[in-house]
Amino acid sequence: MGKAAALCGGSGSGSTRGLVSLLSAVPCLACQELPAMSAEPGGRGGGGPAGGGPPAAPGSDTYKGWLFKWTNYLKGYQRRWFVLSNGLLSYYRSSATVRSDGFSWKRVKNILVPVQKTGTQAEMAHTCRGTINLSTAHIDTEDSCNIVLSNGGRTYHLKASSEVERQRWVTALELAKAKAIRMRNNQSDDSGDEEPASQSDKSELHSTLKTLSSKLEDLSTCNDLIAKHGAALQRSLSELENLKLPAESGEKIKAVNERATLFRITSNAMINACRDFLDLAETHSRKWQRVLQYEREQRIRLEETIEQLAKQHNSLERACRGAPGLSSSSTGITSTAKGSVQSAKGEASDEDEETEYFDAMEDAPAFITVSADPKHHRRSGSNLSGASEGHPEDWNLEDSVFESSNQSSYNESTCKDLLPKKRRRTRIPDKPNYSLNLWSIMKNCIGKELSKIPMPVNFNEPLSMLQRLTEDLEYHELLDKAVKCESSTEQMCFVAAFSVSSYSTTVHRTAKPFNPLLGETYELDRLEEFGFRSLCEQVSHHPPAAAHHVYSKRGWTLWQEITIASKFRGKYLSIMPLGTIHLEFHSSGNHYVWRKVTSTVHNIIVGKLWIDQSGEIEIVNHKSKDKCQLKFTPYSYFSRDVPRKVTGVVSDANGKAHYVMSGTWDEKMECSKILQSSHGSTSTEGKQKTVYQTLSPKVLWKKYPLPENAENMYFFSDLALTLNEPEERVAPTDSRLRPDQRLMESGRWDEANVEKQRLEEKQRAVRRRREAEAMEALEEGKDYEGYIPLWFERKVDAVTGELICIYKGGYWEAKDKQDWSTCPDIF
Repeated sequence: MGKAAALCGGSGSGSTRGLVSLLSAVPCLACQELPAMSAEPGGRGGGGPAGGGPPAAPGSDTYKGWLFKWTNYLKGYQRRWFVLSNGLLSYYRSSATVRSDGFSWKRVKNILVPVQKTGTQAEMAHTCRGTINLSTAHIDTEDSCNIVLSNGGRTYHLKASSEVERQRWVTALELAKAKAIRMRNNQSDDSGDEEPASQSDKSELHSTLKTLSSKLEDLSTCNDLIAKHGAALQRSLSELENLKLPAESGEKIKAVNERATLFRITSNAMINACRDFLDLAETHSRKWQRVLQYEREQRIRLEETIEQLAKQHNSLERACRGAPGLSSSSTGITSTAKGSVQSAKGEASDEDEETEYFDAMEDAPAFITVSADPKHHRRSGSNLSGASEGHPEDWNLEDSVFESSNQSSYNESTCKDLLPKKRRRTRIPDKPNYSLNLWSIMKNCIGKELSKIPMPVNFNEPLSMLQRLTEDLEYHELLDKAVKCESSTEQMCFVAAFSVSSYSTTVHRTAKPFNPLLGETYELDRLEEFGFRSLCEQVSHHPPAAAHHVYSKRGWTLWQEITIASKFRGKYLSIMPLGTIHLEFHSSGNHYVWRKVTSTVHNIIVGKLWIDQSGEIEIVNHKSKDKCQLKFTPYSYFSRDVPRKVTGVVSDANGKAHYVMSGTWDEKMECSKILQSSHGSTSTEGKQKTVYQTLSPKVLWKKYPLPENAENMYFFSDLALTLNEPEERVAPTDSRLRPDQRLMESGRWDEANVEKQRLEEKQRAVRRRREAEAMEALEEGKDYEGYIPLWFERKVDAVTGELICIYKGGYWEAKDKQDWSTCPDIF
């Protein structure tokens, strides 16, 4: 580098000055600033329309810059740093890049200066606040400066500072979208492991290094040839100069000789600069390699630290649950109502994606219960201004049903053994211990519908979604007891306990059930053993919807149509059941309606998976207008409440509270009769608490213990173990006959994955044929009905006014005749 610098900065003879003027026409490599040193790291120097420097070409792989993003009505448009790379548009709060030493670069009057950042600032500066995939996104322009990007349920409203800048971004987005679509079409549907990709990257790297080495050898050869031919030319010109030629020719030869000398000196300067540059590149390459190795080690240590923290978290959680000081036996319950503020334009703001919000009813009551002894309940309402009063003797009169519930809860095994029943299996093959890289599959699934992601069976359990729906009937005896209740409010207590009991099987069940194929069915005939028979059918594929009908000869009928909406958010998975559950008692005509709450699977990437239920259930008796509001409290590290707590109040049509419900969704539910109620103090949120004086609680429901070795059998309950047991005379579309599910249960997961792909491709072929028929009918001007469920039909519900699938009959008659001619071939 010193030679080149001397050539550029030296001064001497006239020939040297001529050489300097020649070399100054083309800047020397040694005198140019390296771009990486003059540009702001990851910031304005990186290009982009608002970066402060020349914008990157819209066709380049990465495009960066400032845009204004709509957040909500309170904050309006906020300035955010956007990065477009590999078909993904991500945004950050700051363009500053935080280095490993805790410094960030900031531009002050066109000079880069290091700025010390705290941990929180450093995290906020480089943490991605949101990402949208352009391959499936829709790009729209509202006016001269606005851009609207929408992908499924996520929409970004962006604004550029000028129309020219907006056009640059639109061009870059369109090009990135086209490239992402091409890349997606070239890839297979299933996300493979990362190892093949890394191997191809290594081979590509080796090929590049080999090519560079070859070019370096060519450059060295050219260097030798230039030196050799330059020396020969110099000798030839010297020989010509020594010949006796006319004066004019001698002057010309002398001029040519000087130019040849300049050419040789210039060539040597270029070669020396190239050599110095290569030496510098090798030095920096070793430095970058050490930095990269350091970053890799840091990442490994970070992953180990996070995993260790997750283990400590679980240990502390178990220790807290086992601590006697934290287990509360009192019936004191306090709950507050929460409101939620939705951002503008129908979207939830992405600015606070770290925060999880749970649905809450605005009118959810805040209350406190105080236990009272019925023998000493002789006080008037002087101390407690009774807004509603009950009598202790009422509780004693109704004890018959509640006591029977108590006994059955604690002696469930005895009750089950009293009834003669068919001997059913009590175990399945143990779950194989297969390891799988979860992140390699899930990293491309963020923000997508879980039902549309091709997943291997490694994440499944050997049950279908139809069988999981049927599993809600495990505590059907609660409804049998509810039939015997004479009071509608007392009956409501059993219905509420039944609605909570359906979640008890999910506490350890973190695996995903199989998505049913369109037309798939599942029957559970327990008419002789328990008095009910159940039928499920998959009535829609996109969105996935299942219809369920249960008839009990003991006096009740239950039906529902459930659509599962699920979103993977990177840190957790939200499962939102959409649909209404109907329950009708034959003798009284009481018709109960309620909806399910949201289930959340946490620690998707790191740590032990665990499930939580959150939200509220409102059960309404449409005949008597009784209501029960149940609140599922989300788990919180800082809460002193019992984990998985459920509380609620049963009230009549006039709003008078009769019972208080309390318990946990994974263990038991209790019911306390209200004697008196009064208005207490006001909570910190401004809600006035209601104080209920109650009798001692009665246990309505208690969870059955899991069978032995359940941890190796997917944590299945006794009922779940029998759901996939082979049975004769079932329909050919029954989930028990699904081959991939059967292979997985047997432990043959590789074969199950192959069979699962075959079934899904067969279903896609049927869907394409149905779409072609629809297009043909449309061209001919005919009506096309589409897929029609076999055992259910769509009707408007008389109570809710919703269009739902209701059982139309015929299945059990077809089973008796073994006439399955109308069933489609789906397996």
